[in-house]
Amino acid sequence: MKNTPMASLLAALPLALAFQAHAHAQAPAPADKLVFGSNWYAQAEHGGFYQALTEGTYKKHGLNVTIKMGGPQINVLQLLLAGQYDVAMGDDLQTYKAVEQGLPLVTVATTFQQSPTVLVSHPGPKTLGDLKGKTLYIGQASETTYWPWLKTKYGFTDAQKKPYTFSVQPFLVDKNSAVQGYLASEPYTIETQGGFKPTVFLLGTYGYPPYAQTIVATKSGLDAKKDAIRRFVEASAEGWKSYLKNPAPGNALILKDNPQMTKALLDYGVKALRDARLVDGGDARTQGLLTMTDARWKKTYEFMVREKLLSPKVDYRSAFTTDIVDQVHVLP
Repeated sequence: MKNTPMASLLAALPLALAFQAHAHAQAPAPADKLVFGSNWYAQAEHGGFYQALTEGTYKKHGLNVTIKMGGPQINVLQLLLAGQYDVAMGDDLQTYKAVEQGLPLVTVATTFQQSPTVLVSHPGPKTLGDLKGKTLYIGQASETTYWPWLKTKYGFTDAQKKPYTFSVQPFLVDKNSAVQGYLASEPYTIETQGGFKPTVFLLGTYGYPPYAQTIVATKSGLDAKKDAIRRFVEASAEGWKSYLKNPAPGNALILKDNPQMTKALLDYGVKALRDARLVDGGDARTQGLLTMTDARWKKTYEFMVREKLLSPKVDYRSAFTTDIVDQVHVLP
């Protein structure tokens, strides 16, 4: 056969096609983009997510994750419903109320196995029930969350309650009082401003049923990105496992995102999370980090219905699915 330019081209074509096919096979699939909306400024309570981001765990799971910080003027679930976020931090009670109003939200996992809500007292009381009769500085939002539970279980009365203005000064002055708070926040403020170690009562330890800092999606978003959300939950669980062992990488990113945060408060927060086993206690010990159970959600539902916080017409399974966590088993 005469060696013409066309013959040479035809001869080289199979090799070129083979090279192109090989290159295409070797090219990594593009990462799935997910935007995760947090419920507040970056803090230790968000550490596992920041750890997964900075250590490349999300990337390893084929995800390109952006964490959007929350704040006092940010309605996280509203932005989720508007499509600004793919997943967001929520809580059981909030999601049940949204579902009651016909909003298409669904919880797919939980960060904390119990609520970090606490009542903090001066030294003396030994149990939560010992606070009966004392002045309680509690915010208005408690009326639709833990205050009805406290009244039913411990006989607390509205006469005990005074408004909490997010300052611990009235509590510091009144030795016969207690104040609401979060495990890694108010106790730290009281220690640093008051110069003493307060007594801290973690409501979850006493049977307050809700999970906390859940991961919520819209139902349509979950349908469209179910595999990506599953990978997000798995990578986040790995991030939390790593963070609880060595929080330094995640904390460095938290300090970058939230310049008002301090290393001292982060260290306090990590210790509080570890000591209370908020992330790795409960069912997470045997079923894996970020897990949830049908039975636990039912307890929360029954509490809300009993206290007239939720209509009994709402299906208790309508606010969550365990399909994702049933596929994720990252043990502590």
